[in-house]
Formats: sequence, C-alpha cells, structure tokens
Amino acid sequence: MSPDSPRHTSEHPQRLRRTAALRALVRETRLHVEDLILPLFVEEGGGVTEISSMPGVFRRSVAESAAYAEQAAELGIRAVILFGIPNDKDASGSGSWAEDGIVQQATRSIRSKCPDLVVIADTCLCEYTDHGHCGILRDDHSIDVGSTLDVLARVAVSQAESGADIVAPSGMMDGMVAAIREALDGSGFGEIPIMSYAVKYASAFYGPFRDAADGAPAFGDRRSHQMDPANAREALLEARLDIEQGADFLMVKPALAYLDIVRSLRDSFPSMPLVAYSVSGEYAMLKAAAQAGWLDEQAAVMESLLGMKRAGADLVITYHAEEVAQWLQKTTP
Repeated sequence: MSPDSPRHTSEHPQRLRRTAALRALVRETRLHVEDLILPLFVEEGGGVTEISSMPGVFRRSVAESAAYAEQAAELGIRAVILFGIPNDKDASGSGSWAEDGIVQQATRSIRSKCPDLVVIADTCLCEYTDHGHCGILRDDHSIDVGSTLDVLARVAVSQAESGADIVAPSGMMDGMVAAIREALDGSGFGEIPIMSYAVKYASAFYGPFRDAADGAPAFGDRRSHQMDPANAREALLEARLDIEQGADFLMVKPALAYLDIVRSLRDSFPSMPLVAYSVSGEYAMLKAAAQAGWLDEQAAVMESLLGMKRAGADLVITYHAEEVAQWLQKTTP
C-alpha cells in the first residue's frame, strides 16, 4: 500500500454506496408517509371535476372529498388541508365563515368518516371574494387590513366550530396570527393550533392553483402583501413576528425555489414545526415532463421531496401525496 493511500473509512465514502442495502443503512434523510399533507379542493354540488392544469388533481364535492380523505387515511396519510370553492362570492367573502360554508361542511363530513385524520382549514378570503383578493378592499382597491383581520378571526372561529384541528391563515396580512389567536382563545378554542403561511412569496408558481380554486384576482396582483422573491432576510422577520403572535407551525411557500429559506428558518427556529408547500406549479411541471416522457415521475418527485426534507422541512404539503404514499408502501418491507 502506498503511504499516501487513505486508510480510514471516512476517506472512502464510495464503500458505503456499493449496494442498495448499504445505501439505505447510512441514508441521512428519509421521507415517511406521515410527513405528507394532502390538499383537497372542495366544491359545492356533486361529483368530481379534473383540473386541466393539474392532471390527476380534482375538485370534489363534500361527499367525494370525505371519501377521498378516507382513502388517503388508509394509505397512512395523517393530514389533509381544505380549500373551498363556493358557488356564490361577494365583496366580503362571507361564504368563508358561514356555518354551512363549503369548508365547514367538508370538515364535518371528513370528521365523521375519519376521526383520526388531522383536518387543516386554509384560512383566507381569495376563493370567497368576488374580486379574488385576500382581504377587504377600500374604494381605491387597497386592502383594509383592520377589517380583513376581523374577518379572518371570524373565519378561523367558524372553522374551529366545524371541527378543524388546525387553522392555516394564508393571506400574509400583518397581525393575522395575533388576531386569530385572540379570537380562538376568546371563543373557547385555545387548543386549536395555527399553521401560519409565515413566508409566502409572490410567486409565478401559483398559476394552476388559481385555476383550481377559481381564485385569481379580478384586477391587480398580490404583491402588496405577499413577499418579494428577491428577499431572504425578510423571511426571518415574518417568521419571528408570527411566532411572537402565537403561531404553532411555520410554512414556506413555494418550496423548490426557496429551499434556502427553508434551511434558514430551520436554523433560526429549530424548535418550530416547519412546513414546505410544494405548490401547484411544481406539481404541474413534473407532471407535464413525465407525461412527455422527459422525466421519471416517481424518481423526480421523490428527489424533490427529499430535498425539502433535507433542507429542514418536517412536513410537506404536496399534490403528489397519494401517489407518494403508494410508492412508499411498495418500497417498505
């Protein structure tokens, strides 16, 4: 042996890649079905409608959503997040807090079928307002933050009353977590956690979601309240403010283009549960490439989700959740 030859295992990493069993033995990051949160689009009426820009993802009626949630639970998925698509919209988004609102109906139905499944209610107004913005608008089309916080608090309480396990405010309104926490506590729901969309960027990757949820703005955009994609330090400020106001989870949305932000939040707030939202545009890109034969869908999806976990995410919201759960079942002894 040459005196210059490395002698220690640490200098021979390739030894540990030689077989599949060895690679599995020393794998640093693992993806489990319990890490996945499945988004559900719930619409009024009956039946199932495929979303053209998101092949394999559907709008479902309340009954169909409950049946699908039950199917997901049987695969080992522990949580769903609900997005409602009402028939009627108005300037204040009143359907978002109605006792018979679409998310409230779906929550009760899923609770009755799957009592152990965690139901997360998206808490925002954009799907319920006739203008498609995330808040109450003034005459000049600017957002009236104070009035919006009052409404979001009312929505969160309504969702908790319907049986939601977690409320998830997504509008990026200053003070939303504090307003919701105060309202929940004052209404006897102090045990309900808040999963804050703490770091939500004004992203080009939301296009298919707006198609799915019928929530595109009728005019203007959401850059006045969603974060500038160029900013990283601001993410730490947003996360810290939400923690101080009572958030129980932090979220980064989107995921793939913002893995540096996921890592930054993990390092800065190590004790906080951290969620990465793999958004509709990420899903649509991988689906389209796979359908064109340009990518191995399973390999590409698993690699991207592992990247989110490796960056520091504890949980991942993904439209691939059902497929991933099935793939994991096949690979788990």
